[in-house]
Amino acid sequence: MKKNNYQKVAKDVIQKEIDGLKKLKLYIGRSFDQIIRTIMSCKNGKIIVSGVGKSGIISKKWAATFSSTGTPSFFMDASNASHGDMGQINSNDIVILISLSGASEELKNIIQYCSRNKNIKLIGITSNKKSLLYKNSDIKVFIPNVKEAGPGNFVPTSSTTNQLALGDAIAISCMQARKFGKLEFSKVHPSGSLGIKLRTVNDIMRTGKKIPFVKDNITMKKALKIINDKKLGVLIIKNNKGSTIGIITDGDFKRIAQKHNKFENLLLKKVMKKNPFSVERDTLAASALSIMNSKKITSLCVHINKNKKKTIGIIHMHDILKSNIS
Repeated sequence: MKKNNYQKVAKDVIQKEIDGLKKLKLYIGRSFDQIIRTIMSCKNGKIIVSGVGKSGIISKKWAATFSSTGTPSFFMDASNASHGDMGQINSNDIVILISLSGASEELKNIIQYCSRNKNIKLIGITSNKKSLLYKNSDIKVFIPNVKEAGPGNFVPTSSTTNQLALGDAIAISCMQARKFGKLEFSKVHPSGSLGIKLRTVNDIMRTGKKIPFVKDNITMKKALKIINDKKLGVLIIKNNKGSTIGIITDGDFKRIAQKHNKFENLLLKKVMKKNPFSVERDTLAASALSIMNSKKITSLCVHINKNKKKTIGIIHMHDILKSNIS
């Protein structure tokens, strides 16, 4: 093959798959709505996805995408199912079988097993309406036959692309139905780059005894000892009602010491900065860092909802930078 023909082959393959996807789009109908309603109503059961060969590989992708977008599920190997793994299927479960022919030998036992238990919902994804899978499924999903890419029309390409796209469509539909947003997504992707970007203040703030609280009626001498012990460079000041009313940093101590010869006896409430900056706990850590940079501060108080007087945590610039957030 001439060197300049490879690009033509690539474009032909992609076009065949695009044509297949366009055909699939036309077949999205009531059965799709049934799938979403069935999955969303599964409260006490599991979502199990299986297939054979290339469809089995697509099944793994379905299960992985479902789980990462708020619909917990897992892949079951169709071959091992007949050797004990069908014990993973129980009443109230949903079993999704993906098969181009719908007649794969390895799927027959799974189909029969599900058919015997009326409480197991079987969703069949196939391109053969005459198949055992299609006829015995509670929800029958027909994927149109499409031309495979490459010579001979026999290499699973366009058909598996359609299977993949259908799984993504189901996952995103369920994701939206669950109102599974960026915050929820970040919780199940904590080590991914997106997960890091979506970390909230709540994920990395200091809480409990790690918050450097002090009362407003102590002297600067005592406050200086506490700020040195806490080693955070800041103190959060509360009144006798437990409300946050001020903040003081190690830089403030230095400036006050330059103005007052005997600053040690000053009461903290006389020299503190009132109404410290505070952010809601679900604020993105990256946003908190931006606030610190714009205000030229190194720490922020953290509150719930609009209750800024009730500090539940403190976040320091170093905490954010250690989490590789910028």
